[in-house]
Amino acid sequence: MNFELNDVQRALQDSLARLLHDRYKFEKRRLISKNAVGHDPIAWDQLVDLGLMGLMIPEKYGGFGFQSEYLLPVMKEFGAALSLEPYLPLVMGVTGIRLAAHDAQCASIFPNVLTGKCKLAWAHEEHLGRHAPWWVETTAFKDGDAWILNGTKALVLGASLADKFVVSARFSGHPSEREGTALFIVDALEIGSALRNFRLVDDSCAGELKLKDVQANSLGDAMDIKRSLKAIDGSLAVGLAAICADMWGAMDAAYRLTVDYLNTRQQFGRLIGQNQALRHRVAEMLVNLELAKSMAIAAAVAADNSNSQDANYDLHRAKFSVARHARQLVMHAIQLHGGIGMTEEYAVGHYLRRVHVLDQLLGDGDSHAARLSEILSA
Repeated sequence: MNFELNDVQRALQDSLARLLHDRYKFEKRRLISKNAVGHDPIAWDQLVDLGLMGLMIPEKYGGFGFQSEYLLPVMKEFGAALSLEPYLPLVMGVTGIRLAAHDAQCASIFPNVLTGKCKLAWAHEEHLGRHAPWWVETTAFKDGDAWILNGTKALVLGASLADKFVVSARFSGHPSEREGTALFIVDALEIGSALRNFRLVDDSCAGELKLKDVQANSLGDAMDIKRSLKAIDGSLAVGLAAICADMWGAMDAAYRLTVDYLNTRQQFGRLIGQNQALRHRVAEMLVNLELAKSMAIAAAVAADNSNSQDANYDLHRAKFSVARHARQLVMHAIQLHGGIGMTEEYAVGHYLRRVHVLDQLLGDGDSHAARLSEILSA
């Protein structure tokens, strides 16, 4: 797929690349991964100054109101840098609020998001869902003007860093049904000790929310089923596109790292990159990279049309294809590095961890292949 960045996207990507190069050099990144906070607060403030928090917030609330394709160069750079900043959950939370909340709620939340004072987390996945896009056992019932939530959210990215959680909960129906589910906003102060924090294999922060009689406010009218479904579908679509772009960035960095290694490492008096068999392997990696790039672009274009069957097809196909090519590329990268590729002190193994985590987020390859089958057989 042919896709050229416009001047704004190119300038944004260049600025972000310089910022991450400064704050996320690999040794610095290793130190960040070991700190108690789990990210770099200075880098987060610089992302705020760069305007990234307002990328998808509508202009009337102080943001830029860009479409999802603007996430492509941004998430690519985050993937290449192995960034630990909680930007993906923020983007999904912003999308859910933008599509579900009424004007007063948006006007109350978004200004604090723009200034970096409010970090958002997206809480939708549950244990028994096992990659199902719609499995919501968490319940919601009305108590006066507030809603009360009960249930457990299994994998909440950036949970320990969040000030507010965008939570899906059900007020009617079976856990597998789409209807009867809405989005709610929960203040982190309401969560308290109900949050269990942990780190994923790529060192990023995540958590499990155990909601027991937690007070929440519905985003917009919870009974507006059509709007709620659009908001959840839209958030998942944006998340899928962002994940694909992140994987593409990780692939690109791992590929470049491997080519550089082959062109500098000598064995028996000559560069190992001169070995024809290794050149063939690098050529396969380049094919993986270009195919993943095309599918990541397709996902970015499709993300804003999540109600379209063709767009859904492109999103599922992109997640399945990018993850498959990403796994192949990073495994080749480690093999071509030899023993050093498996060490903690070298970056290429961390790209494998990144790809593994991203592959599992919002459905693994098998789950998206199953959804593609359902679409094609309908």
